[in-house]
Amino acid sequence: MKFKTLEGPSEGRYTVKMSRFLAFAYPVTTVEEAKAEIAAKQREYHDARHVCWAYMIGAARTQYLSSDNGEPSGTAGKPILGQINSFELTDVVIIVVRYFGGIKLGTPGLISAYREAARLAIEAGTIVELHERARVTFTFPYLAMNDVMRVAKLPICKIISQDFDNSCRITLETNADDLPELKTRLHSISGLTF
Repeated sequence: MKFKTLEGPSEGRYTVKMSRFLAFAYPVTTVEEAKAEIAAKQREYHDARHVCWAYMIGAARTQYLSSDNGEPSGTAGKPILGQINSFELTDVVIIVVRYFGGIKLGTPGLISAYREAARLAIEAGTIVELHERARVTFTFPYLAMNDVMRVAKLPICKIISQDFDNSCRITLETNADDLPELKTRLHSISGLTF
């Protein structure tokens, strides 16, 4: 399964009625990574009125969360998440820091400002298309080493870890779409167990 994400971190800045919105977008692969980026920005911008955010994780785009961080309900996190959806991104967290300029923006103004800041951060980055990855770990007897390494060196594979002793253990990574083919090749090797 293919999905879109950001190649690296990017930033966007938006100012309206003297309120400044600083947007930061980061590629992440887990909820924990997203939360770590959010916590880092909350520490860095501890003097800001609001640090709002949204993230989307996984190729299936089913793991997501957003926060208004004290802004009126639905005026910050949802517009940020809306931009993630508009660009069909995943494995990304977007954090928008707001410095209040003294003039209230109202609900439509807040929604528009958070949406625009998130959009600017995304557009400042590079969107890449990746394949969902899958790993398989198995053990095998030392005598099957040549057969295993022949499969491990296929272009669809990447060796993640290996431990060669009396009983050998290896972890391979491949595109999720290629996992059935990889497992079929491995099943033909004598003595191999998953």
